[in-house]
Amino acid sequence: MRRLNCLQSLKRGRGLRGQIASICSALVLMLLFTLPTHAQNRSLNLVRDAEIEHILALYAKPLFQAANLDPRVARTYLVNDPSLNAFVAGGQRIFVFTGLILKTELPRQLVGVLAHETGHIRGGHLSRTAEALANAQTLSIIAALLGGIAAAASGNGRAAGGLIAGGSSAGTGLFLAYSRNQESAADQAAVDLMERAGWSPKGIVEFLTVLDQQSFLVGDRGGNSYLRTHPVSFERIEALENRVSKSPLADRQDPPDMVRAHELMRAKLAGFVREPRDIMRDYPPEDTSDVARYARSVAFMRLARTDEALTEIDALIAAHPDNDYFVELRGQILLEGGRVAESLAPLRQAAERIQHAAVSTMLAQALIATGTPETDMEAQALLEEVVRFENDNAQAWSQLAIVYGRLGNRGMSLLAGAEQYFHTGQLDFAEEQVVRALGMLPKGSPDYYRALDIQNAITTIKRRGR
Repeated sequence: MRRLNCLQSLKRGRGLRGQIASICSALVLMLLFTLPTHAQNRSLNLVRDAEIEHILALYAKPLFQAANLDPRVARTYLVNDPSLNAFVAGGQRIFVFTGLILKTELPRQLVGVLAHETGHIRGGHLSRTAEALANAQTLSIIAALLGGIAAAASGNGRAAGGLIAGGSSAGTGLFLAYSRNQESAADQAAVDLMERAGWSPKGIVEFLTVLDQQSFLVGDRGGNSYLRTHPVSFERIEALENRVSKSPLADRQDPPDMVRAHELMRAKLAGFVREPRDIMRDYPPEDTSDVARYARSVAFMRLARTDEALTEIDALIAAHPDNDYFVELRGQILLEGGRVAESLAPLRQAAERIQHAAVSTMLAQALIATGTPETDMEAQALLEEVVRFENDNAQAWSQLAIVYGRLGNRGMSLLAGAEQYFHTGQLDFAEEQVVRALGMLPKGSPDYYRALDIQNAITTIKRRGR
């Protein structure tokens, strides 16, 4: 089958068909971040992975700095969804879908997506989008979008994907027409930001070409919301390609260490989100590359073939003993294979060296599964540190509820349960737990007032929802 580049297919009237992704729906993202925290978590299936978040941060931080954004405020989030999507929301947040990451073949292509979204942030497009939505009278679209977003929240990298639905065609047409200038501006900003960060801006053109080719192959029924949500003119694509061709960094190659990290990230992600049989087909046993072993180790773990998963990951650790993420996965394989005692050493090593909430929470799960007062107290200390920095970490709160209950602190167990339910949007359960907690916590204590805060927040949310 012939491959067409983006410009050629546009000239033939095919491929993008007048629509290209500016990187997911700014509409969805703005809506999500006008909601309370509990509703935000329900709306997208946000998942945690220390390795993937680290790589995204390596890509995004220089872009944020080039855009004069504070990297401590501007953040990237991972959404477990096969769609080719990414979007900005809530001022300085970028959300990247797993499907989009898997579609990028080189680091610069994903950097191009992040640069485009950073261009939206720098350009202040979200505030202008609010005006566009008002002008388009899209309240019905808002309701449709919110109704079509699957409710899920998890810290587990194997959680099921979410769904973002589209709105009515009339209102959407008005909104997209308004966004064309913003898309072109974000394109030009992306080139500038990539150059300042030292990346070849070819990445963004290459990624648009990949999307265009997919559209040509599967048409508009292919589930490519990236292509459906934002239109683009031939002039816009031509202007972007002309701009990139003049860049002094156009022919710069991606750093080899970043290419390797990107390949490993995609292999690991594929192992978690694709069907194991597809992984075994694409990465057969005779392929002993690091990438193939990484994908197979995850797939074997999901199939509960623990010994085979350990064979793959142990080969990786032997070849690369300083890779802490391989050690982390070894601990996870052992934990999910029911070999809890064996999982503690690699998980402790990974938690100490990686310093990430997801790894600390996994170690806490293993400690809790060990079932001794000493390991429960160790898990409590770990989890309390996690929620001190990530108060909305529902998985950590869930584990804390177990630990507090085992250690006889019933009031704190109920409060932790209320936190868990609140941050996953289960307000009725959260309300039930917090009322019971208030009856047990010492009046006037900080924890008592925290319970009151949750109760008041639930009341306010329910009142507004009437």
